[in-house]
Amino acid sequence: MKILVLGGTGMIGAHTALHLRERGTDVTLAARGPIADDSPVAGFPVLVGDYTGPSFTVEQLSGFDGIVFAAGQDVRHKGSDVDDGPFWERTQSVGVPRFAALAKQAGVPRFVQVGSYYHQLRPDLAARNPYVAARQAADEGARALADESFTITTLNPPSIIGAVPGASATRYRRMISWAAGDEPGIPDFAPAGGTNYMSAGSLAEAIWGALHNAEPGAAYLVGDQNLSFREFFQMLVDAAGGNRVIDERDEEHPLLPDPFIVQGRGNTLAYEVDPEVTARLGYARNDCARAVDDLVQVVRTASR
Repeated sequence: MKILVLGGTGMIGAHTALHLRERGTDVTLAARGPIADDSPVAGFPVLVGDYTGPSFTVEQLSGFDGIVFAAGQDVRHKGSDVDDGPFWERTQSVGVPRFAALAKQAGVPRFVQVGSYYHQLRPDLAARNPYVAARQAADEGARALADESFTITTLNPPSIIGAVPGASATRYRRMISWAAGDEPGIPDFAPAGGTNYMSAGSLAEAIWGALHNAEPGAAYLVGDQNLSFREFFQMLVDAAGGNRVIDERDEEHPLLPDPFIVQGRGNTLAYEVDPEVTARLGYARNDCARAVDDLVQVVRTASR
């Protein structure tokens, strides 16, 4: 099976590429530039391009047995001086279905989009949050292309725990330093509320399952463990050897600012995954603690 992983140098894409290769898949990465030497996916074949351009062609995509779209962007990727509308159209509501349509035109039979859980779990959030609305449009617009010749599906995961050298490791560097007790200027509390969490490893397993067992046009809400933000912060502290107890306060926290809590501080997005979904996709559960330990090690190694 020959698979193209779009966003293959990112955290989710890299975990997916490695897992697919372990399962005997011929994996090519699609990225906007060359792969860094310290990347865990250095050495993979690379197709350079940008789906938001768009710059990929039918000829480039033809010949692949499947495509994994793991390049979706969120609020962390949008600069504060960038207008919401054009950005979300380019990266989500227009860009993703347009790329999926190109894959279908190229004769690619299977396509897995990695989306986000907000709109599937809480459709009301799309009515007031442009990012959630754009994710919903990308999900539904891409899946509308499904037919007998094109098995396209969406996995909508929650907050993902994982990092690889590069942007994701850099993003967590300050948090791991705080967890270890090395940032006295950052207070020891977590904001009120919580959400579902899932490891990048479990998501990669679910992507493998979707490539082989997904139904055309289906959207699967996936996830693993419901944790309060305090519980997640405590897991980080314990893994980093911080040796202290984290409290919960209904206050904004510099490591998890209010704009990053889509449901609003003090609210919790908790749910149980349909057992039929877990069985169909075949991914591991109860993997968050292991993923946090791995995250700390990756960030520390990348910081040396």
